[in-house]
Amino acid sequence: MIAAALGAFLFHPGVRRTPGMFWAFVVAVAGILVWTAWLHSAARHRSEGLVLDFVLRTPHWMQTLAQGALLVWWGSFVSLVPAWAPLIIAQLLLAVAVESLFSLTRRGRYSLGLGPVPVVFSVNLFLWFTEPWFFLQFAMIVLVYAGKEFIRWQLDGHSRHIFNPSALALSVAAVILIATGRTDITLGIEIAQSQFIPPHMFLVIFLAAVPAQLLFGVAMMTMPAVLTILGFSLLYHASTGIYFFYDAFIPISVFLGLHLLFTDPATSPRSDGGRIIFGLLYGSGVILSVLLLDAIGAPNFYDKLLPVPILNLLAPRLDRAANALAARVPTAVGALQRPGSARRRVATVGVWGACFATMSFTGGVGDNHPGQYYPFWRDACEVGSERACNYTGIMQQNFCDRGSGWACNEFGILLAELDRDFRGAVGEFERACRLGFAAGCRNLEGLATGDERLVRGGAYQRGPPPLGELPIVLRGSKGVVAERDPDALRALGCERGWRELGCS
Repeated sequence: MIAAALGAFLFHPGVRRTPGMFWAFVVAVAGILVWTAWLHSAARHRSEGLVLDFVLRTPHWMQTLAQGALLVWWGSFVSLVPAWAPLIIAQLLLAVAVESLFSLTRRGRYSLGLGPVPVVFSVNLFLWFTEPWFFLQFAMIVLVYAGKEFIRWQLDGHSRHIFNPSALALSVAAVILIATGRTDITLGIEIAQSQFIPPHMFLVIFLAAVPAQLLFGVAMMTMPAVLTILGFSLLYHASTGIYFFYDAFIPISVFLGLHLLFTDPATSPRSDGGRIIFGLLYGSGVILSVLLLDAIGAPNFYDKLLPVPILNLLAPRLDRAANALAARVPTAVGALQRPGSARRRVATVGVWGACFATMSFTGGVGDNHPGQYYPFWRDACEVGSERACNYTGIMQQNFCDRGSGWACNEFGILLAELDRDFRGAVGEFERACRLGFAAGCRNLEGLATGDERLVRGGAYQRGPPPLGELPIVLRGSKGVVAERDPDALRALGCERGWRELGCS
């Protein structure tokens, strides 16, 4: 039945026109059919029955509701998500098939439930492969269950999987993509950027995670991790004048990971003391990952993925470390090592809620971070911040790619003045000229004729962005600017610091 449902995707036009996707479904269907036939043949040969039952576990339906709500909210504002939804269904079908076949092969019993849903949702909240490489999306699903089935250890007399299943697959994919420099075959950057577009996304993530925090006490991990990252970001801003994460003190995709990726109760410490250490280390790991990724020139949206498997391996040791600390400081720490009561979980969520409210009202999280907007980074570049200049160039290039001749001209000037890259500058001035920005045409002509004022003196022609380009250049990380009225656009530009518009 699952093979038939997956097979139906072979008739979808999008699947049929993309070889990488088409053969992914062919191999998946063939593999399920062959494995199922072998399994039934082996069971008949041994005269053993295969048992199928239904079990609805609280963690599974609770995670399904939380992650499903986030997907719906995200998809209500970003068209990319509903377009991807059929492929999430395909991954769910594959996940059920692989999980059931592993379970029936190794134990002769499978308990059908909602378990595959939060696993697949978790994978798809962080990483998608493009259509020609979609077979790697299926490979991640298989890796999820292979890791859960075979990478295990004995804890407290029970066999448990070591790694958070979805985080393991995501981290392995991240390491391979970083090593090969092939982030371009994913939509990982688009996912991380578009998750900030829906309004009040920080609040929606916070509310979605509250039920699990009340039931399982995982706020003991989330709260110290969030405060670690926020504290570092504030210190970085105070010492440098710019923002570590560019457009937020805590990026929305990291905030999502802090609530719904690393907080799996099955692969994290059992004691509250161990969980606090776990959260502190995860927050620190995200920061170190950004520094490492920046150093090697890799996209830093992988930052929330890389620390999780390492911390999963450390989970039992963190419990032991917390126990040792409790023995030395029994009054302050010992209470955290006793089983957490419902009252303690409620109190922890209450404290975390108060922290989140404070962060929201003071601008620590929210929709209006000034780092979203170009003028902040332009000003920081002008006072000599190399990192700000690099990010200014990225913003100018993005605006140029969206059709702003003004931004192409500004990027050309930046290349010429900072890097003395006249060949690159010529290309940007050409683009500015093609887009009808007159200053770009004059700069192009000046460089072509060897105008000494440009080549030696840097007297490049500039101008304000045209009215028709304001919706492009005024946008921040929250997405498109809907305003089209000239006066409203100018007022918005002045509000966001655009002195180029003649704001007083």
